[in-house]
Amino acid sequence: MSILEIRGLEAGYADLQILWGVDLEVAPGTLTALVGANGAGKTTLMRAVTGQIKARSGTVTFDGDDVTGLAPHVKAERGLVMVPEGRHLFPTMSVLENLEMGATPKRARDDIEKNFDLVYELFPRLKDRLSQKAGTMSGGEQQMLAVARGIMSSPKVLMIDELSLGLAPMLVIDIFRALEKLLTTGITVLLVEQNVRLALGVSSYAYVMSEGKVEMNGPSSEIAEDEGVREAYLGI
Repeated sequence: MSILEIRGLEAGYADLQILWGVDLEVAPGTLTALVGANGAGKTTLMRAVTGQIKARSGTVTFDGDDVTGLAPHVKAERGLVMVPEGRHLFPTMSVLENLEMGATPKRARDDIEKNFDLVYELFPRLKDRLSQKAGTMSGGEQQMLAVARGIMSSPKVLMIDELSLGLAPMLVIDIFRALEKLLTTGITVLLVEQNVRLALGVSSYAYVMSEGKVEMNGPSSEIAEDEGVREAYLGI
């Protein structure tokens, strides 16, 4: 049974339609990757799922309920949380204050101490920088904070858009290792990622998008071996 199920989703901006009948499922407790070239519609899909843009047709079912028309904050209260591309931190607020902002959903307040412990375990350098303003941190540290803030919301599904964008390779490895540890807590992850090799390496299932449609899906190991994917995204 899927914890997140998308059926026939269509969406876009003004007169421009981006998504064309997208179907996608995410199994509970797994990391599912969503890959594709720039402009394929991956971020638009994430925004439509979370309610940042309105779906023109289709359905989003989360944890057994149709949540298609719900507002983003209502979905977050239910446990459908997104870490957006570009981090969108509060730069003049401290690391601690940013983390506390993540714990605003009612469902997260009872778990705040447990979530702090998890965040410090996954990203120990954040614990050493609690009083530092977020805007003065490196790009990698800001990305860690963005993911940590999402975790503070007590998500059932954590949707992460372009995790490695603009980061140094060693920091990318550190953050991906943290994601693997996160899965052991039962949190489900849907990852949009430009580094296709890494995304397929850490995920159990993957979807490949092109021109607003899902062109291919299957176990990540099989997608990685597909000749078309290897040529288009892996340079092999």
